[in-house]
Amino acid sequence: MAQIGAHLLSEKEKNMLFWASFLALAAAGFGFVFRVMIPDIWAAEFTITAEEVGSLTGAALWPLAITMIIFSLLVDVIGYKNSMYIAFVLQTFSVILTLVAKNTSVLWWACFCAGLGHGIVEAVINPLCATMYRTAKSKMLNILHAAWPAGIVAGGTIYLTMDRMMAWRGIFLFMLLPIIAYGIMFTLCHRYPVDERVEANVPMKDMLKEFGGLGIFLATTFLFYELGNHLGIPALKGNLTLSLIVGGVAGVSAGVLLKAKGKILFFVCCLIMIPLATAELATDTWIQSLMRPVLAEEYTIRSGWAIVCSAGIMMFLRFFAGVPLKYMSPPALLLFSSVCSIFGLYLLSGASGLMIFAAFVAYAVGQTFYWPTMQGLVAEQFPKGGAMTLNTVAAMGLLTVGIFGFPFLGAVKDSYDAKAVSASRPELYAKYKIEDKAFFGVKYDSIKRAEVLADESLDAESKTVLTKEIDRSARKTIRVAAVLPTIMAIAFILMLVWFKTQGGYKAIHLEAAADEGAGDAEGANEAAESAV
Repeated sequence: MAQIGAHLLSEKEKNMLFWASFLALAAAGFGFVFRVMIPDIWAAEFTITAEEVGSLTGAALWPLAITMIIFSLLVDVIGYKNSMYIAFVLQTFSVILTLVAKNTSVLWWACFCAGLGHGIVEAVINPLCATMYRTAKSKMLNILHAAWPAGIVAGGTIYLTMDRMMAWRGIFLFMLLPIIAYGIMFTLCHRYPVDERVEANVPMKDMLKEFGGLGIFLATTFLFYELGNHLGIPALKGNLTLSLIVGGVAGVSAGVLLKAKGKILFFVCCLIMIPLATAELATDTWIQSLMRPVLAEEYTIRSGWAIVCSAGIMMFLRFFAGVPLKYMSPPALLLFSSVCSIFGLYLLSGASGLMIFAAFVAYAVGQTFYWPTMQGLVAEQFPKGGAMTLNTVAAMGLLTVGIFGFPFLGAVKDSYDAKAVSASRPELYAKYKIEDKAFFGVKYDSIKRAEVLADESLDAESKTVLTKEIDRSARKTIRVAAVLPTIMAIAFILMLVWFKTQGGYKAIHLEAAADEGAGDAEGANEAAESAV
């Protein structure tokens, strides 16, 4: 594999690399939507709660942070092609494990391998895209990330048209189609661009300074917390205080060694990714089951089609992200998305009739630009950070959605399920309630829905009535989710005000070193860079 300056790549080579990257991300979208479509099937087959299903789904997301951060440091050493081969093996292995899973332990490992492979994909394709298209990073990252909803549309359509003819395990075989395709395409690519940071001779120490002590603090805290939940050591499981202490020590140590606290704006972007990832990813996971009462009863539409339709809107709009970016900055576009999400989620929690379709459109538009535009913002403001800052901001979201997002919405749904059963059939609530359930120290009521609905005291009519009551009550979960984009909207308003005080939003560019002896490239926007 030869590495050359991005400007030396032919358009044919760029297109091959770009669309191979597109298919790699689409493969992850396939796996995600398959897992989104089957939470009730998993709950019934393995007799687990909604929160436990959320933890399984989260296992396919939080490991992304591990490989994204690790490969951000390794990708310039081992190369893009070798990294994608590793992702290929992990994603293929995840499909095989899913096919043979007979219990939740094997299923968890299948999700975990999918997450690791997806993380490597993200760690490679994001800096690869930003390097090839340096003057249009936000636009091209949006187009690249149209692959995610494209995978959801294709995978969701396959699932919804095939699930009554095939078992859910067999449907996962379709995920191999984009995996095999991108594996072949990356094999056929022989020349890859040198990362923008490397070409500008920015040393790794300067890259880590962009990340700084604050970035190390966040990454270490969340990684330690999540790993502690899976190491089987009771003292570590759910121990947020210890995680904060470990993260604090790591952050201070890194800050002292690097002599850098890290960029404040980057730290803020990482914090914003916590509600952003939950609003985009975790909400999609639960929305099909939460919207079942309306779509099934009023329109006889399977709720899974709501996810496919919203992803279709997202895919279309991301392909044309360059249009709004001509008229507004990335922070302004993110604010617009947050406002759309607020209205969309709030309306979805109570809308009926034709209004529900308008709510879905607002919800889909709100989701569209979140992820790639945030990455574009980071790529444009912190080019010295290279793959590290670009991938870490996404890693923070993917890590925390597994730690917080999925379990949070799962716990909220469990609570509403319990309230519905308690109000309608108190004797069943007393029989099947789960004691001592808590989320980050906050106690809540929970039941095992599958066991309640399978109780012998329920005849067919009573079971149908109770199912509808539980579904209607659980729909309130969507209203709780609307709090997340509200937090984001406030943050983006403050960010816009800050950029206004700095003379407006400006992308920062690095200049390629004139020769091997050139020092750090300061770029054409040194004044703006020093401000952030």
